[in-house]
Amino acid sequence: MEQNGSGIFPADDAIEMMIMFDRSGEITYVNTAARQKLEYEDDLCGKHISEIFPNSFRTSGDGFETDVCFGKELQNLLAYRRNLTCFPVEARVMVSKDDSEHYICMANDILEKEHLSREIEQVKQEAQQALKVKSEFVANVTHELRTPVNGVLGNVRELLSEETDRKMMKSLSLIERCCEDMHKIINNILDFSKLEAGKFTLEPRKFHFKNMMDYVKANHINKITEKGLGFFMTISPQIPEYIIGDELRIVQILNNLLSNAQKFTALGKITVEALKTARVNDRIELFFIVKDSGIGIDQADKDKLFQSFSQVDASISRKYGGTGLGLNICKQLAELMGGRIEVESEKNKGSTFSFSIWVGACEDENNNLSQFDDKRESLFSESSMAAQKDETGDAREDVRSYGTSENREALKKNLSKLILCVEMDNWEKAEMFMETVKQLTEEAPQEVKRLVLRLKMAIQKENYEKVSAAFEELNVLNK
Repeated sequence: MEQNGSGIFPADDAIEMMIMFDRSGEITYVNTAARQKLEYEDDLCGKHISEIFPNSFRTSGDGFETDVCFGKELQNLLAYRRNLTCFPVEARVMVSKDDSEHYICMANDILEKEHLSREIEQVKQEAQQALKVKSEFVANVTHELRTPVNGVLGNVRELLSEETDRKMMKSLSLIERCCEDMHKIINNILDFSKLEAGKFTLEPRKFHFKNMMDYVKANHINKITEKGLGFFMTISPQIPEYIIGDELRIVQILNNLLSNAQKFTALGKITVEALKTARVNDRIELFFIVKDSGIGIDQADKDKLFQSFSQVDASISRKYGGTGLGLNICKQLAELMGGRIEVESEKNKGSTFSFSIWVGACEDENNNLSQFDDKRESLFSESSMAAQKDETGDAREDVRSYGTSENREALKKNLSKLILCVEMDNWEKAEMFMETVKQLTEEAPQEVKRLVLRLKMAIQKENYEKVSAAFEELNVLNK
């Protein structure tokens, strides 16, 4: 066999080290990579394999002893350089196919890989420690924030129960609302921190499903109908009366989706539907659909919805508020419950959010909702005639088209509600109806748009005389 391996292995230019030795352990071939890595200027041929791998090969009589497994399996060995320093390698030691009297060792230097692995592990540990510190900090801060907020809220509510001055009551009500908003923000930050740290745990228990949905309905019915929107909720009779799940977190997702629907919808209706879509043994999949006829979003912006601290664009945050955490929390909660959340939307044509979860079924209870008809029964159908008419997409488009009879009727009703709020000194609610009026006049001539803008500015400045003047002019133009 040729000492340099010419005609046997075309491996001299290979990146990995290649060492060939015979049954006596004598090295018969090394490639350039092996000589360079092992720092041998002259040839390694003639030396014993134990000089390169002293921890794995030992001389024994006319041969060698080894703990190395022969075959294609990768093994971690220590290779020694000429100056007796060592470095780790990943190696395969195989019997030569061409000559069973010889063995081939192919090895890769993994010193850099090991160094990087240690650095990665260190960074990972530091990140975990930082996350732990951050989570503890957020938990402490939110707890400390709750104390003063609760103190302010309690005192404000006590003052509200005793106050008779109308102007003072308005200021106190505003403080109360700000405290409640602060509570929501604090809870969102705390939930997000727990979810991010992997410390969030669900608390499943048995509860009455319809009672939960009634509670959700009661939370939103007033705010939605105050805007003149239709509100419909339906429950499939196939859903068991009692289920086992985390009721608090299901309500949290529904509350968030309905709050967004109410916030971004000025015309039309909001619907909620709950369905049973699958069953596997004692587990059932529930599917919830929350649909609105609000501002909608572009297809290109859909991916931003479920990102943390993200709004579709900056104007959304300025105009409607919010931390951008709500939908991200909903997504993570749905996934924790074995489901997922999706959205379908079109700009200016509304949005449909849907999410699924898996819950346990209670076989020992009467799981048929006998109070429902064979079809799905509406739990709430209190809505304006305009919302009833909005059952079709064409009607909704007519409402938005300036000058149509539907548009004039909707504009007249919202202007009447707006001026009533102004006369009752409820400027906050007047701004809500102002937003609806603005959307109803988006396709109006410039003269009308300028008048609507004047009305909006007068409401923001709480100027009763200018509001009344703009209201009268709009009423005349709307006849």
